[in-house]
Amino acid sequence: MKNVLIAGGGLAGLVSACLLSKRGIAVTLIERKTYPFHRVCGEYISNETLSFLHHNNLLPDLTLPRINRLQLTSVNGKSAIFPLDLGGFGISRYTFDHFLYKEALAAGAHVLQNTEVEDISYDDDGFTVKTLNQDYRADVVLGAFGKRSRLDLKLDRSFIKSRSPYAAVKYHIKTIHPPDLIALHNFKNGYCGISAVDGEKQTLCYLTHRHNLKHHGNLRAMEQAVLFSNPFLKTIFQNAEFLYAKPEVINEISFAKKTPVTQHILMAGDAAGMITPLCGNGMAMALHAAKIASDLITEFCESRINRAHLENEYARKWNTLFARRLWAGRQIQKLFGAEWTSNLAVGLVKHVKPVAGWLVKQTHGVPF
Repeated sequence: MKNVLIAGGGLAGLVSACLLSKRGIAVTLIERKTYPFHRVCGEYISNETLSFLHHNNLLPDLTLPRINRLQLTSVNGKSAIFPLDLGGFGISRYTFDHFLYKEALAAGAHVLQNTEVEDISYDDDGFTVKTLNQDYRADVVLGAFGKRSRLDLKLDRSFIKSRSPYAAVKYHIKTIHPPDLIALHNFKNGYCGISAVDGEKQTLCYLTHRHNLKHHGNLRAMEQAVLFSNPFLKTIFQNAEFLYAKPEVINEISFAKKTPVTQHILMAGDAAGMITPLCGNGMAMALHAAKIASDLITEFCESRINRAHLENEYARKWNTLFARRLWAGRQIQKLFGAEWTSNLAVGLVKHVKPVAGWLVKQTHGVPF
C-alpha cells in the first residue's frame, strides 16, 4: 500500500488527510504548530463548498452566520451594499482547523504537531521528507504549507525570490455588525474586511503596504493615521472590543503566480497560489483543491494511474479551476487601496448593478 505525507495542516492539508484516511490510505500530516491556534485569514467561506462539506461530514455542528450581502466602502467613506448571489458563511480557523484535526485523527491519519518539515527531496522510488528529528519516506507528498515558507526557499520556487510589499493583520472583535454582511473597507494602500464568525464575534482582517507601517512605526499609530481616514473603520476600531492580546500578523504576502506541481510535489491551498484577500475565496479554493488532489492521489495509490498522469492531471484541473480566478483577483485588486480608484469601484457597483455581480463571479466558483 502506498503512503502519503502532507506538509502543512491548514484547510487543504487537513481535509486531504480526512478524505484519504477514510479511504484506507496511510497518511502522515506534519504541522509546525499545535492545534488549536489562530491563523491570519478572512474566515469567510463561499457556499460553493457546502455540498462537499456536508457530504463528507466535514463541517462542525454549530450555528454559523450566513452571509449574503457585501458592502464596499471607499477610502473617504462612500458606500455601496449589494447581494451576494451564492453567499457564504463565517467560521474561525481556530474552530474549523481544530475540528478537522480531530476528524483526521478519528479517520486514522497520523498527525505530528509542533514539527516542521525542513526539506523534501524526490528520487525514482518516492520522497524523503526531513524534519529536525526524523526522516520519512512517502510515495506522494502534498504541499499545504501556506502562503510563504522556508520550504519555498528549499524548493527554489521563483516567487520567493522577490520581496512582497504586503503585510496582513487579523483581530477577532466584538462589535455591532450585521451577521449577514461582509464588508470591505478601503484605506490608503490597503483594505480591511469584517464579517461574523462563530461565537458571536467578528473577524477583522486587513492588508496593508509595508510603507504604511514603516512610515508610522507601529501598528497602532498606523491604524490611527491611515485606517481611521475611512470613517467606517474609525467607528469600528473605536467602539469594538478587541479579543486578542495582540493581533496575528504575516509579512511578505505574495500574490505572484505559483505552480500547482513543484518537483513532483502536489501543491494545495495558498502553497499553490493565493487569491487576493478582497475576493474572500481562499478557503473555498483550498477545500476544492483538497478534493481534486485526494481523488487523484487515491487513483495513484490504487495503481489506477501512474505518477506522470497524477501530476499532469492535477496541474490541469487546478489551472482550469483556479488560474483565471487568481488572475481576476490580481486585476480587481488594482481598483482598491487608493482614493480615486476605490471611489470609482464603489460608484460602479452602486449605480451599475450588473458590475457588482460580474466582479463577484470572476473570483468565485460553482458548487462541487
